[in-house]
Amino acid sequence: MSMHDPIADMLTRIRNAQMVGHTEVTMPASQLKSAIAKVLKDEGYIEDFAIRDKGGADGKDGGAKKELAIGLKYYAGRPVIERLERVSKPGLRVYRGRNDIPRVMNGLGVAILSTSRGVMTDRKARADGVGGEVLCIVA
Repeated sequence: MSMHDPIADMLTRIRNAQMVGHTEVTMPASQLKSAIAKVLKDEGYIEDFAIRDKGGADGKDGGAKKELAIGLKYYAGRPVIERLERVSKPGLRVYRGRNDIPRVMNGLGVAILSTSRGVMTDRKARADGVGGEVLCIVA
């Protein structure tokens, strides 16, 4: 069965793991998910992330699958990420120009955008003068 929205799946896995207090969450890897994890790490929302080889090949596609492992961060027993929402969905893509990039909680949170210069935060996109697809918001 194919997955329709892997980014929403990633965000849901992170939310669910934090609700039960896990220190790490794993998911199938992709370049976009790795880029989002890098932004989350740079902004201090997660401890670290790594791309690992999953066990052996299943014989169908020949190659070993990779998985993304994200180390979750807690402060005083509470998750650092309080809000994690998908904005642009496969059924309704949300694009914003450089002048219309949303501010999350007046700059306390971040919006993660996919731009022509890569995946970046709303602050970096405004500074670079580029717009793009608003993937998600984190606070």
